[in-house]
Amino acid sequence: MLVERNVYLSAGVHIGMRSCTPYLKQFVYKRREDGLVIFNLKKIDERLAIAGRWIAKFKKPLVVARKESAFQPVKRFAEVIGAKAITGRFPPGTLTNPSFSQFMEPDLVIVIDPLIGSQAVKEAKAKRIPILAFCNSFNDPMDIDFVLPVNNNAKKSLALVLWILAREILKARKEIKKDSEFKPTLKDFGGE
Repeated sequence: MLVERNVYLSAGVHIGMRSCTPYLKQFVYKRREDGLVIFNLKKIDERLAIAGRWIAKFKKPLVVARKESAFQPVKRFAEVIGAKAITGRFPPGTLTNPSFSQFMEPDLVIVIDPLIGSQAVKEAKAKRIPILAFCNSFNDPMDIDFVLPVNNNAKKSLALVLWILAREILKARKEIKKDSEFKPTLKDFGGE
């Protein structure tokens, strides 16, 4: 495991919603008595390791987050891995309109929630830019190239997942050799 099991549990990374799309059922461990879906931690851990190696191959990633709970973790993540970040509203034309003042040409788009980040997903798809999305149990992963099944609502969950991803990306790029060389703390990402 990339972090101890209890670290994942205390951050709530594994907690989904009551509804679950057919694609995301493969990542579900069980359903609680109150109806909430619980993701399989082993599968989340495996997907994080794969995602870290995959993201490391890209030179100009863009991270998009409209949820306020993701702002601090996303900004810190982008800073650590050398990516750009858009927090808040995603301006239409950012990826598709070269005459737009905030036009960007990333080689990967990372979306914290594909439902409320649908404009970014739509534009990335139109420009054939690969998309990685943090998907909760209710998210439809259509048009997503890499699905990361995770609680994409809670700040602690997002902080932990982005902290782990940043560390794994730097290891894959050979900027650090082992976990102990990773200097940013979970607290830097908004976690505790």
